[in-house]
Amino acid sequence: MRLRTAFIAACSLLAAAPAAAERYIKSTALQTCMDDSDFSASLFNLILTPNNRTVSLDVVATSTLSGNISAHLEVFAYGISIFNYKLDPCDLDISQLCPISPGQFDIETDFTLSQSVINDIPGIAFTMPDLDGTAKVRIYDDNSTQVACVQAVLSNGKTVDNAVVKWVTAVIAGIALIVSAFASASGHSSTAAHIAANGLSLFGYFQNVAIIGMGAMKLPPMTAAWVQDFQWTMGIIRVGFMQDIFNWYIKATGGTPTTLLQSLSSVSILIQKRSLEYLSKYSTIAERSNNDSDLTTISSTYVLHGFRRIAYLAGIEITNLFLTGFVFFLVFSVFITLALCLVKLILEGLSKVGAVRFDRFAEFRQRWLTIIKGTMYRLVLVGFPQMTILSLWELTRRDSPATIVLAIVMFLMVIGLIGWAAFKVIRLAQRSVAIHKNPAYILYSDSAALNRWGFIYVQFRATAYYFIIPVLLYMFVKACFIAFGQSSGTTQGIVLMIVELFYLVLLSYYKPYMDRRTNIFNITIQAVNFTNALLFFFFTGVTKVPSYVTGVMGVIFFILNAAFSLILLIMILVSCTVAIMSKNPDTRYQPMKDDRASFIKSTQQLPEVLELEALGATVRGNAPKY
Repeated sequence: MRLRTAFIAACSLLAAAPAAAERYIKSTALQTCMDDSDFSASLFNLILTPNNRTVSLDVVATSTLSGNISAHLEVFAYGISIFNYKLDPCDLDISQLCPISPGQFDIETDFTLSQSVINDIPGIAFTMPDLDGTAKVRIYDDNSTQVACVQAVLSNGKTVDNAVVKWVTAVIAGIALIVSAFASASGHSSTAAHIAANGLSLFGYFQNVAIIGMGAMKLPPMTAAWVQDFQWTMGIIRVGFMQDIFNWYIKATGGTPTTLLQSLSSVSILIQKRSLEYLSKYSTIAERSNNDSDLTTISSTYVLHGFRRIAYLAGIEITNLFLTGFVFFLVFSVFITLALCLVKLILEGLSKVGAVRFDRFAEFRQRWLTIIKGTMYRLVLVGFPQMTILSLWELTRRDSPATIVLAIVMFLMVIGLIGWAAFKVIRLAQRSVAIHKNPAYILYSDSAALNRWGFIYVQFRATAYYFIIPVLLYMFVKACFIAFGQSSGTTQGIVLMIVELFYLVLLSYYKPYMDRRTNIFNITIQAVNFTNALLFFFFTGVTKVPSYVTGVMGVIFFILNAAFSLILLIMILVSCTVAIMSKNPDTRYQPMKDDRASFIKSTQQLPEVLELEALGATVRGNAPKY
């Protein structure tokens, strides 16, 4: 009792949303929880409003029971029993249940509970976001023999899956990108490198949360809602008219779009979680179509996990998920390209009218095509996990012949571009070592190479230019297991934990980033990633921990990641603010040991010399090619 009271009190402190104007508890799915249950429902909608003590019930059910029955209601929160109540169907004034007759029946009614029953419901049930609540009803015949068991997942409408979180994280990540570009154009190379590296790490952390949430593990509701906040990093963003276009495209190219979201009035949806582990014993696989052959159903209730959970919570049909991520990646890439071209035109126009000095932003104005190419490579690196996961997963889905072709082309393109960039950087670094005994010389003294390939190595110290290879392998292994392991959440949980641990050890041992501060920043992020993977390992159920332990871990996951995300966002905002307000923000950072700043500075101070050297190299026929 003390454990339950303490836990409920602690959870009350986490209620992130204020009480709504009208509190309620609802359920939209009813499942059997015993073998040969004599009662089952294909449609179930229940809502309890405590202010007026009213219960609204809409049920389409099938029963083989007859005569008078009795029931026992038990409510669980985070695996802990918090409410018990004996039910007499005759007291509910529902004629179909008193007495009950065999056959199918529809119930659509409202009834009122006594105030004493309402008072017995803990307040946490109405205030805790993403309540991990379950109500189980055991039905008995006249001989007190249990003849049926049904279970409903409860919700109070409050959630941490919030549009504000999505917008704030996206905007601050975008601010880091813009400030980094501005600092670079202003000649503050050290500031630009640090903000860009930290911004990329921040985005990578958000992506890791989204990726692990795509696993097929049975997640507590709060965990499933929180990972949904970061699916924008994977291009999972719902736009209504785009979804209509994707449906048309799937049909036009020989596929069959799913219509699950259009059928919510006639079917029930369950988000698979640990408290529903009985489903693995009592559920069957329904072969509805090629697209839905792996969808667990009971009667007309759909149990969602992995990519299906992500798509459903985002309001996207599962057949549109790949196209959604694919199109948003292309749209964002085109938008950035057009924005850079527009900036080029504006700067040239301002320069001609004398509003901007001829030497302002000279590097961008002279090498804008190279900079745009480098930016495109950067976008491919950022989108590497997204497009690798979605493309590989689409090969298992096969929504239509056209989407298969798009997936193959995108996968090969992303792998090819990133692989080529890594190969070029390694060759440049090896050439620099052979000629100058220092990999930083060519990597940083040649502005063309820096603008085009710098995204591969600027975040690392010069001697760790090769570390992009372990980073790409780390991303690729995770992508493969997320994409191909949707049928086994246990396998995914074990492999992800091992991969995150290995990468944490690798970062801690090699410390590959540009300076001590950046190494600490990234190692801390990876430590949190490993902690997340460890929690998700427990969500697989391999350890057989009690349900309330899993519930507590779900809350811990939310608290840890919400607090850590807030700290990272504040750090990024402070760095960006200082970079904008300070006349020389580079003084905040210690000179890097690879002496890259001196190489970059020399190229900025002696552009004419470099141009003459490049011209001479061209005449001699040995100009470097990038």
